[in-house]
Amino acid sequence: MIITSLLDTDLYKFTMMQVVLHHFPGANVEYRFKCRNPGIDLASHVDEIREQVHWLCTLRFREQELAYLSSLRFIKSDFVDFLGLFQLNTKYITINPSPKDNGEIEIVIRGPWLHTILFEIPVLAIVNEVYFRATQKAPDFTEGRRRLREKIALIASNPALEGIRIADYGTRRRFSRLWHEEVIIALQQGMGESLAGTSNVMYAARLGMTPLGTMAHEYLQACQALGPRLRDSQTFGFETWAKEYRGDLGIALSDVYGMDAFLRDYDLYFCKLFDGARHDSGDPLHWGERLIAHFERNRVDPKTKTIVFSDSLTIPRVIELYQRFRDRVRIAFGVGTNLTNDLGYTPLQIVIKMVRCNGQPVAKLSDSPDKNMCDDEAYLAYLRQVFEIKQPEARTR
Repeated sequence: MIITSLLDTDLYKFTMMQVVLHHFPGANVEYRFKCRNPGIDLASHVDEIREQVHWLCTLRFREQELAYLSSLRFIKSDFVDFLGLFQLNTKYITINPSPKDNGEIEIVIRGPWLHTILFEIPVLAIVNEVYFRATQKAPDFTEGRRRLREKIALIASNPALEGIRIADYGTRRRFSRLWHEEVIIALQQGMGESLAGTSNVMYAARLGMTPLGTMAHEYLQACQALGPRLRDSQTFGFETWAKEYRGDLGIALSDVYGMDAFLRDYDLYFCKLFDGARHDSGDPLHWGERLIAHFERNRVDPKTKTIVFSDSLTIPRVIELYQRFRDRVRIAFGVGTNLTNDLGYTPLQIVIKMVRCNGQPVAKLSDSPDKNMCDDEAYLAYLRQVFEIKQPEARTR
């Protein structure tokens, strides 16, 4: 089977899930799937995807997996106790061909946030692997290894890049589980200290790596429905996070409402309270310059803060960003698809996004309009008004 452990997911699913348990245990949510590649036939693979998801829902956390989670300084004992009882349930997920009969599929996850939050990453990994198993019967791993060696050499062979730190963020769009493991081992052997860790908790535990991650868009989106008022939802999310982790896991996500709205809310208090911020949409060079200038305006030394880039990165792009910002701020990179799904085939651009929380629409309005995913135009217009987003989004997807 494709997923063999509930640890085979990104760390931020657990860090967010702990916040949900302690602060929003009664929240109900809805997620929906989207494939952004045109003309991809996923409908013919629905039965196998369902079968793999059914298997996923039989898994439980093993004692050694719970012990590993307990060893992480920010994971609390009552959360581990809860996970000891946890199991995903098929009643919360439906997978069907699109009624448009266009090859697309509809995946809807609906139910208590606490019991649905762990679906996203393994389901995306399942869709990827099922698709590539069917379409690439004899994968060109030789080509994949050649490309991977070239990427590693770009870092390892350049003494000027000695301080660079790159993490694997590739679980959700990997070519396959076994290829993912081979990639991580090759990175460990070839990059040494330049490999900062992985977002994948299973491989972090298995290979003695640092697990990395804090919050994702769904967390701040849900706060639109859970906070005291919409305008304060971003600050409410940051404050609740700080209350839970008390200085740990201090990288804030910056693009749920775009950079202008983020900087308005990320005031002197948050500049000092959080370790830094993560970029996931828009022009990374412009974003980095704005964030550094924002720290300076708030009398915070940028060299004491960390910026994390994670948006569709390639190794040459990583090197460009590192050379631009290396002497001005602490910097780290999360590279996903370009590491774990680069064998010469077009990777699937698939996502599962939260679209409702407690019965109301939620959305993000990032600096990359094609990343938005909300079909309620009235709510999007209201969100733009509340967060003073002047330029209307070109489209929603």
